[in-house]
Amino acid sequence: MYHQPALLQECIEGLSIHPSGIYADLTFGGGGHSRGIIEKLDTEGRLIAFDQDEDALSNAIDDERFTLANENFRYLKNFLRLYKALPLDGILADLGISSHQIDTPERGFATRFEGPLDMRMARKQGVTAAQMINSYPEEKLHSVFKLYGEISNARLLAAKIAEARTNPITTTNELKEAIKSCTPLNYESKYLAQVFQAIRIEINDEMGALQAMLKQCADVLKPGGRLVIISYHSLEDRLVKNYIKTGNFDGVQEKDFFGNLIAPLMPITRKPITPAESEIKSNPRSRSAKLRIAQKN
Repeated sequence: MYHQPALLQECIEGLSIHPSGIYADLTFGGGGHSRGIIEKLDTEGRLIAFDQDEDALSNAIDDERFTLANENFRYLKNFLRLYKALPLDGILADLGISSHQIDTPERGFATRFEGPLDMRMARKQGVTAAQMINSYPEEKLHSVFKLYGEISNARLLAAKIAEARTNPITTTNELKEAIKSCTPLNYESKYLAQVFQAIRIEINDEMGALQAMLKQCADVLKPGGRLVIISYHSLEDRLVKNYIKTGNFDGVQEKDFFGNLIAPLMPITRKPITPAESEIKSNPRSRSAKLRIAQKN
């Protein structure tokens, strides 16, 4: 299967779909969430989907109510304007990486496969993981691993890479070999996952794209429109939570003259929704999923 959608039922319920409404799925992937939305639409309804990975285009839904943009969701407003799809009744985003991307060795996302160090979500643009590993100054590598991987020995890790790259590091196995001496015993899988996550976030500017998208959500939603977002690690979830609660990424509450909170969105869920044990059993990759739902004021 290309990608099993996480928390599908909870997402569809969270969107509170109007059959004739206009919706956006910002992370189309295998189309699982999109198909769930389309099933709820009548002949007037529309769904605009985004995915920057050209591999996702092969999953396009053959339906005149459906449009798929091979673009990063950071350009949300521009493309909705182009498709005359404003304002929206609801937005869904399932952040992170798809099973298809992880399970394709030549994409270089997975720690368990030998493959080229690529990790670009959109292969037509940007710097590859290999280019980053071989060209970033040691201090910058340290920052990336500390910030995006939350790695405790990030400084040692950066030093090991800088030391090893006299011969360019170009594959996943070469990277694993280069950092073997600083990989904690019995925690190899978790540690390598953190290393690969940090590299992936950096080269795809995932945090920058997420912030750009969230800032546009309130503008493109109609009053009462829903925002449904699944995140998979604390960095993403913190940004989403803060923005929903306060309208900024620092989580600082701003109030008007009368003491009312100034924020474009209102949280519908006080705590994130997580998958049931039965879902985790059938789809282990959903284990870390956290779903937050908001409504435009």
